[in-house]
Amino acid sequence: MESEKSIKVKERIGHTGEIPEEERIAIIEESSRTLGRSVFFSVIIMIISFAPILFLTGQEKKLFSPLVLTKTFSLIGAAILSITVSPMLTRVFMKCKLVPESRNPVSNFFITIYKPVARLCLKWRITVLVLCFAIIAGSVPLVINLGSEFMPPLDEGSLLLMPVTLPDVSNSEAKRIMQLQDKIIKAFPEVENVLGKAGRAYTATDNAPISMIETIIVLKPKKQWRDGMTKEKLIKEMNGKIQIPGVVVGWTQPIINRINMLSTGIRTDVGVKIYGKNLDTIYGISRRVEAALKDIRGLEDLYVEQLTGGKYLDIKIRRKDAARYGLNIDDVNMVIESALGGMILTTTVEGRERYSVNLRLAQEYRNDIDEIRRIPVQTMKYGVIPISAIADVKVTEGPPMINSENAMLRGTVLFNVRGRDMGGVVNEAKRKIEETFKQLPQGYFIEWSGQYENQVRAQQRLKIIIPIVLLIIALILYVTFHSFTMVVVVFVSIPVALIGGVYSLYYYHVNFSVAVAVGFIALFGVAVETGVLMIAYMNDTIRKLAAEKGNNTQNITLPVLKEAILFGAIQRVRPLLMTVLANIIGLIPVLASTGTGSDVMKPIAIPFVFGLITSTLFVLIVLPVIYNLLKEWELKKYGKLVVLEINE
Repeated sequence: MESEKSIKVKERIGHTGEIPEEERIAIIEESSRTLGRSVFFSVIIMIISFAPILFLTGQEKKLFSPLVLTKTFSLIGAAILSITVSPMLTRVFMKCKLVPESRNPVSNFFITIYKPVARLCLKWRITVLVLCFAIIAGSVPLVINLGSEFMPPLDEGSLLLMPVTLPDVSNSEAKRIMQLQDKIIKAFPEVENVLGKAGRAYTATDNAPISMIETIIVLKPKKQWRDGMTKEKLIKEMNGKIQIPGVVVGWTQPIINRINMLSTGIRTDVGVKIYGKNLDTIYGISRRVEAALKDIRGLEDLYVEQLTGGKYLDIKIRRKDAARYGLNIDDVNMVIESALGGMILTTTVEGRERYSVNLRLAQEYRNDIDEIRRIPVQTMKYGVIPISAIADVKVTEGPPMINSENAMLRGTVLFNVRGRDMGGVVNEAKRKIEETFKQLPQGYFIEWSGQYENQVRAQQRLKIIIPIVLLIIALILYVTFHSFTMVVVVFVSIPVALIGGVYSLYYYHVNFSVAVAVGFIALFGVAVETGVLMIAYMNDTIRKLAAEKGNNTQNITLPVLKEAILFGAIQRVRPLLMTVLANIIGLIPVLASTGTGSDVMKPIAIPFVFGLITSTLFVLIVLPVIYNLLKEWELKKYGKLVVLEINE
């Protein structure tokens, strides 16, 4: 309960005229205590509402945890300043007369607009609730049909072309294909530079075969592009002109490609991993998966990693023949190594530089299998003999590359997603695979990987963490109001706030992603905060009404109750609009941005801004209606109002 001094002080707030120094200080102290309680409650709600983001893992945590930590520390710093520095500044600069709220032109403008609207809504309460429910119901089809993806695609300003040829392609043919494609791509007016690479670097960390080509395409600024040209149109146009028989083309971007390969081992957006014990069986399943995935809208660059077709030079030494010539296995292997692989003879020293000197047969002797069969081998007794006299030399087929994961052999079906959301494409692909494979052979199974793997991981995390956060906030609200009814009323504002976000995603054609989830989480905290403060204002008005007129149905009639609730709601107009407008104005630069990074930031800002608008309308219009119906029900049932003592 408030002290007698606090009540007297509150009676002086808003009055004009000279105020003695003692009363002025008392007013500042009382206002500071009230502000401190409100600030503490708001900061706690906001920090807890952001907690789910801190419990994410992988890429999403690295991307968004700095945002959450920055906002958290900013809120804590602002709260400390508001309860320490602000009262001191108020005492220094607030002297002489106090200007009442009624003389504030901005507040008067919004109250003049809001008051008749709120009065009308309190009159037509059922109609308002029906309209609100209809708007919520109208968003259900949009939620069901909303596309999903892991992260919004970031425009890196460059493209990565990854053609894949047959495993037995020669060095010269891979070079020819790369040069031809690079020449065609360089002819596009939107292209600045083209750099192609075939094979891999001399390192064990890069397992790219010679059949995999990587071409980095640096694009010019978009203002230099042709009129009407977009990135999607440019990829489609390039893709149509560089088709070569035997070459499967894939399109991605350099940075996201490296991230995908390092985190999931998949170089495309999505990959279907087939695990098993036998490479031939895995390859057969992969081909059936490829056939099932064809003709799915939005599924592009479909490719099966080749597990067969690799060409190997197989030299099998005949031990008995080698022994007849007085040779052992090491002698023959030494000849093969020096003739074909190259043997390091010595190292030259040139200042601080060191160069290895290798010796092997010339290229024309190593390209012809008949020449390889005639490689001379020196013997002690019979002189020089061809290697074919002691070994079988032939070309055999085998796997071009053996991939393993978790101690199991692995094959992969790769594809990208363009022109459609990733979740929709993968769900349709899953249905087709399930129709094709009623049951896989024993010891074989399928796993989805790539960006979709990250998306599923993030969604599963959020499904666990968000309900826990809701329970914690509900507990805080119950401790504050001592009423489950008020907790439910506050939580009603959440789906209404989400409505604006859902409609905005549909209007801007934005798929649901982790970035969008972050925007909704931020919106959730503000929606709960504004709802709580509106109820606190109306509760304060009801408490004063019950204290002044006596808490019974004879003194408090329904019209009197309605006017009291309307007065409490009007007191909340200015602080609510200040909170909402500060958030919206702060995010306008993000909504208007077009540079690098805006692809990721806009999906955060869009649901937050438009959700704030619907949340504000709900708090100002619908929440007083619900509160009024609840209080009328209390009057009719108990014959008095249930006055809540709020522990702020």
